[in-house]
Amino acid sequence: MDKKIISTGAIFGMLAIIFGAFGAHALKKVLSIEELTTFETGVKYQMYHALFLLFVGLATALSEKAKKTIYYLVVIGVLFFSGSIYLLATNSQTSFDFKVIGFVTPIGGLLLILAWAVLLFNFLNKSK
Repeated sequence: MDKKIISTGAIFGMLAIIFGAFGAHALKKVLSIEELTTFETGVKYQMYHALFLLFVGLATALSEKAKKTIYYLVVIGVLFFSGSIYLLATNSQTSFDFKVIGFVTPIGGLLLILAWAVLLFNFLNKSK
């Protein structure tokens, strides 16, 4: 499981850099400042959680069950949160109205919060 977690963290990190560069260069010409700022928020949260997955994959104090739970919460959370933010930020550039999927953004955020809560809960129970 650790190899899968670390690999996913590395992939999320690489993609965050690619999306960040794409936003800073290509999208800068076509998006408003507000849309670009929104896009950058998706990039930041993706990178934060890429690093979080690397930490989880390398952590020896976490149970395998906790790691697996955190992994799935983060993967789905990043796809929902950052993914929907990317689509919503670039909505003006497409013919499809991505606002209809805007409800998944807070669901993704909740999943990311739950991943951190699992880390905290697991750590507090280990230290007892």
